[in-house]
Amino acid sequence: MGAKVEGFVHAVTTVARQFDPGFDAATVELRESKGGNYLGVTITITATSREQLDELYRTLSTHPMVKVVL
Repeated sequence: MGAKVEGFVHAVTTVARQFDPGFDAATVELRESKGGNYLGVTITITATSREQLDELYRTLSTHPMVKVVL
């Protein structure tokens, strides 16, 4: 989840592609907050290891545009 600003979805999908070269952006799900200030982005990747998932979580968590990672 992050602020609904230009480039946010692109930033998240770019990170997803770093961890899954076969990532399909057509599977991205977006949910706008009630007030319209934030955007929830759900990505689906094919993981090959627990380490990969942990690193994806760390990368998203430290991204300056990302507020929350679940």
